[in-house]
Amino acid sequence: MPYERPQNRQRQRTKTAQQENLDKQILHLHKAMAEKLMANHQYIPQVLQTIEGRYESGKMRHGAYLFWSSLLEYINQPSLFMDSLLEDSPLMQKYRRQTPLVGILTEQERQTVLDQLIL
Repeated sequence: MPYERPQNRQRQRTKTAQQENLDKQILHLHKAMAEKLMANHQYIPQVLQTIEGRYESGKMRHGAYLFWSSLLEYINQPSLFMDSLLEDSPLMQKYRRQTPLVGILTEQERQTVLDQLIL
């Protein structure tokens, strides 16, 4: 019997225009959050607490937990931190949709980022 390759869990699905637009917005919001986080390390304990809380409550899987925890270790290497966070891959898009980087941007900052996308 020939070897059959296991199915990839993340199938390549075509995205709707709405999904693509949402991923674009999330990407730009993460860029702004990352820049603010790198400039103000005071938000790091808050992010770590969110990561730990979600993991302990079962709202975050182990892979995502490892990614986000490891990513924060590179906060002092801006290019590596940004490249990793803003990587254009299906897995990173999934992780960004469930980001622990909440509460970093004010509502005004968030709206400014979204308004710039429309222009």
